[in-house]
Amino acid sequence: MRQYFDLLHYVLDYGHQKADRTQTGTISAFGYQMRFSLADGFPLLTTKKVHLKSIIHELLWFISGDTNIRYLVLNDVRIWNEWPYVKYQKSTEYQNETMEEFITKIKNDPNFAAKHGDLGPVYGRQWRAFEGAEGILVDQLKNVIQEIKTNPDSRRLIVSSWNPPLIEKMALPPCHSLFQFYVSEGKLSCQLYQRSADVFIGVPFNIASYALLTMMVAQVCHLKLGEFIHTFGDCHIYLNHLDQINEQLKRTPKTLPKMILNPNITDIEAFRYNDFELVGYHPDAAIKGKVAV
Repeated sequence: MRQYFDLLHYVLDYGHQKADRTQTGTISAFGYQMRFSLADGFPLLTTKKVHLKSIIHELLWFISGDTNIRYLVLNDVRIWNEWPYVKYQKSTEYQNETMEEFITKIKNDPNFAAKHGDLGPVYGRQWRAFEGAEGILVDQLKNVIQEIKTNPDSRRLIVSSWNPPLIEKMALPPCHSLFQFYVSEGKLSCQLYQRSADVFIGVPFNIASYALLTMMVAQVCHLKLGEFIHTFGDCHIYLNHLDQINEQLKRTPKTLPKMILNPNITDIEAFRYNDFELVGYHPDAAIKGKVAV
């Protein structure tokens, strides 16, 4: 994952201090691109342990069209907990529950989860039920897979999570906002445009998630693997992550692992957590950092 180290150096060398919505402060650079050949291995960061379980469950959650954190909570995935908890703290029903108590309620009380666990029309909703003019709903993911199968040379193999009229209803506007597939010589590639990128915490997840999505779509469309191309708008390192970044840069990238998908799955909606096997992943220890909300 030398590409990721190059990104870290780029932001540190060419970025500038910039204020941000969370009031944490960042070093920010605008515009960057990384390329990963998926034939070289699964691009999961090896210089710190990345929680693959969270990546897989979050991706399956997106694909299902779900926008409520209860599925994630039931599978011990915590990456979206902060946003509904902060919103709940501002509600009249808040009774000084800790985060842990809030999540226990989400897990054990479906009615509470339905009311306080939903994130609004975030990724899953946009992928599977994008609301357009006159309330028309579009299943972008289903449509793009069908188009890959029937018209692979199309230049319109696009899924957008950025739906301007609904942005204010989302707990967090989509950071990875648009992706496009490309078929050439029987190989499927994917390019992601990410408008906002938390380089330390978020980007390693995003790389692995969209690489995995590309592998899944390639399998159901009977294509070989091409590239994952990651294009950024605002790349930023939060000021409270600088020590972690410096620790990261002291480490040496290792050989990439291999991701094996259950070859019997031919429908994107049929994948389950146990259909993925990661082989040869020997990362350095995890490096913790606080998520800016």
